[in-house]
Amino acid sequence: MKEDNIQAEKKYNIWVVILSVIIPIVVALLFLVNLREMGFDVKPLTFLPPIYASINAVTALVLVLAFIAIQSKKINLHKRLMQFAIFLSLAFLMMYVAYHMTSDSTKYGGVGIIKYVYFIILITHILMSIVVIPFVLITYVRAITNNIERHKKIAKITFPLWLYVAVTGVVVYIMISPYYV
Repeated sequence: MKEDNIQAEKKYNIWVVILSVIIPIVVALLFLVNLREMGFDVKPLTFLPPIYASINAVTALVLVLAFIAIQSKKINLHKRLMQFAIFLSLAFLMMYVAYHMTSDSTKYGGVGIIKYVYFIILITHILMSIVVIPFVLITYVRAITNNIERHKKIAKITFPLWLYVAVTGVVVYIMISPYYV
């Protein structure tokens, strides 16, 4: 049975690789696209940052609740919470891209040491948001293919990475929000 689970997992590996490469590339490319600068008559979606920051906050909460659920052996609740966390992350990503495709980037206006703190948090947030993609996908695939021991092993890495990305997304928003136009 265990070998069957590993074979089932391997069927998803190509998708894990493709999505882990394509998502960051597409986001980076779309980040460079400004529809208004291209002549499209679209209103800047300046209302989105507090919404997608809130989605990050809810994602962090859902991840913690899912951790508590699995520690309490509430497997179905854990599964539903994790699926919701993935949905929230996808919703965040769509809103984030939509905002940057319709609005000018906001420059951080802080000075002194806080400026360096902001950029350290921002850079680690961006890097970890790329790194976490394959971890989330592999962790999810191992769960749906019933490779529970392998799922547990990688989940111990995925959980803190994903939680860091969600929490620092909120911190970055709070730090830059005074500088939104």
